[in-house]
Amino acid sequence: MKTLVLAEKPSVGKELGRVLGCTMAKDGYMENKQYVVTWAFGHLVELADPSEYDKRYETWDMQDLPMLPEKMKLKVISQTARQYRLVKTLLQRKDVTQIIIATDAGREGELVARWIIDKANCHKPMQRLWISSQTDKAIKEGFAHLRPAKEFEPLYKSAVCRAEADWLVGLNVTRALTCKYNAQLSAGRVQTPTLAMIVAREEEIRHFQPKEFATIKVELDGFVMEYRKQGQAALFDLALAEQLQHSLAHGNITIDKVECSSKKELPPQLYDLTELQRDANKRFGFSAKYTLNLMQSLYETHKVLTYPRSDSRYLSADIVPTLKERLQAIAIDAYEPFAHMILKKGIKVNKRIVDDSKVSDHHAIIPTEEYVELQRLSHDERCIYDLVIRRFLAVLSDVCLYEKTRIEGSCNKHHFFASGKIMKQAGWRSLYQRNDVFDEEEEEEIQSLPIVKQGQNYAIRQVIKQKSFTKPPLRYTEASLLSAMEHPAKFIHNAKWKQVLEDANGIGTVATRADIIEKLFHVNYIEKRGNTIYPLSKGIQLINLVPEQLRSPLLTAQWEDKLTKISQQQLKPQQFMKEMRSYAASLVEAVKQSEASYRHDNMTQKKCPECGNYLLEVNGKRGKRLVCSNPACKYKQNLTLNSNARCPNCHKKLTVVGEKEKRLYTCTCGFREKFDRFNEQLKQKNNKAGKQELKAYMRKQEQAVKQEKSAFQLAWEAALKK
Repeated sequence: MKTLVLAEKPSVGKELGRVLGCTMAKDGYMENKQYVVTWAFGHLVELADPSEYDKRYETWDMQDLPMLPEKMKLKVISQTARQYRLVKTLLQRKDVTQIIIATDAGREGELVARWIIDKANCHKPMQRLWISSQTDKAIKEGFAHLRPAKEFEPLYKSAVCRAEADWLVGLNVTRALTCKYNAQLSAGRVQTPTLAMIVAREEEIRHFQPKEFATIKVELDGFVMEYRKQGQAALFDLALAEQLQHSLAHGNITIDKVECSSKKELPPQLYDLTELQRDANKRFGFSAKYTLNLMQSLYETHKVLTYPRSDSRYLSADIVPTLKERLQAIAIDAYEPFAHMILKKGIKVNKRIVDDSKVSDHHAIIPTEEYVELQRLSHDERCIYDLVIRRFLAVLSDVCLYEKTRIEGSCNKHHFFASGKIMKQAGWRSLYQRNDVFDEEEEEEIQSLPIVKQGQNYAIRQVIKQKSFTKPPLRYTEASLLSAMEHPAKFIHNAKWKQVLEDANGIGTVATRADIIEKLFHVNYIEKRGNTIYPLSKGIQLINLVPEQLRSPLLTAQWEDKLTKISQQQLKPQQFMKEMRSYAASLVEAVKQSEASYRHDNMTQKKCPECGNYLLEVNGKRGKRLVCSNPACKYKQNLTLNSNARCPNCHKKLTVVGEKEKRLYTCTCGFREKFDRFNEQLKQKNNKAGKQELKAYMRKQEQAVKQEKSAFQLAWEAALKK
């Protein structure tokens, strides 16, 4: 009798098969005398399309809405139907007596496996593999401590509720908007509140009225002090600023107070996925989705980091005994002295690091016990790995200690302030560059100060008046948008609901936020200029068209809160789905009754070759393209494509224009080259570089052999002398 192991992806399935000793590799699965290991390609089964409930849903008509099927159906995804049929056959094999679910350890992973098993009508006994890393050790331990699948039944039910609610709300509102305004419009429970935050920020910026203000600083002997009135440095009374500048000239500052205090700066906490995506965007400009892909590679392929889709910044107590082995594994390259220092002093943990009550499905992202070969990582993978390792080392390092000096002075009843900082113990800060910024921003300018005593007088050498204007709020980057999605409480005024938002960890989940942002780019609601996000006309208009309750982040947080309660068996799924059906119907009715209008402001004079409607010009994330204005028509034509190839003149990324054999690489510096010719030249250059690298490698190998021979001869001669 055999056990079938169902993984989520081929790469993971093959690793599980290798560790379990499955030497017989077949098409789509691996096998030995005890196990049959197979895999999905993500979802193999999904919720059925509306047309499978009723033929009239094949055409989009407002009269047919809302669509509220009593029982939701499942369908096999056509693109991966072959693999589903294979998995179904393996599930139904007579020699397979039990199943081990080995998909990703989370809500969505549970859904992937259970839908396949349900669709295959399989009722064999099931167990669950629940691991946070893909190392051989973690896999073996996981199989040695399998958990009953029934334990994860509530998690599966919450996943089903999430999927069905998204179907009911998303498809109904999307069809209602598209039919009402004859435009390709879509809405959803997470994407719409996220878009609403971007649009609201744009409105703030557009209506912002800058105000002029001045600041006054006085230069003394060896340091600078700043004028403040009631704690504020900005002077909006420009006449007063002018008067101050003249009255302070040739005056004296009397030091009224000198305060020296020892400060302690704790290290930042470990990474969860959102915090890691935020830092990667700030420092490297990586999108949230790209960071997740890199993390997935470091987790699955290289096995050097733990499970990426974590929403916790803490470790569970069972991880503590493994910390020494993890430190030993990363004691290489620039990390070696820090790892050895921690091991020498002894590993110390506290409630900021280890707290079982704050770990749900997975602990924070940390290195595994697997020894890493840095040369095997790509440049971008190395960037993400470096962030995680430095944060891991920082958390286990000493606190940062410094002495802060704050000086208060006065001149003619005008008050001035200055502050300085002397580092006593760099601690965890020694892992980072001086300009690395963490959550705590400096309140005031820090400078080196001379020894200053109370009662001393200093002559004012120069009065510096600077004029400036108040600045509008900054547009979102992916980093700041992720923060807003995680902590949207500031958009709610009611104190009770603020807490609900915080308890629900914001809108979306760590696993879905990156996909939500990507979808907003894909449907042309937003675009990126540099690292800054701008809402497009289509997105701005949509927010004015959707029902108001769908724009609020509060609603989404309440949903997530209810889904969590379902997974904890505190709420019945039937009750939640009844609410969702009623809610979807109310949204459709709101769209039907709306008197708003929609205007295509990106319509061209070109007509669609397939249906004759006018084409729209849109800026996608990868470049410009034309799409048909008729929602039922799927015609698309690329105008430009942003490539990863670099200009040989200025080294900026090249843009591809034209179609098929007429494609050209172009650059803002004026460079132009035929697409095929440039690629051929690039290929030849890479081949040449490869030969040069090979020769250099061979030379190094020869030198190493000579050095070994030399060392051996010296050792032999020394032995002979003895």
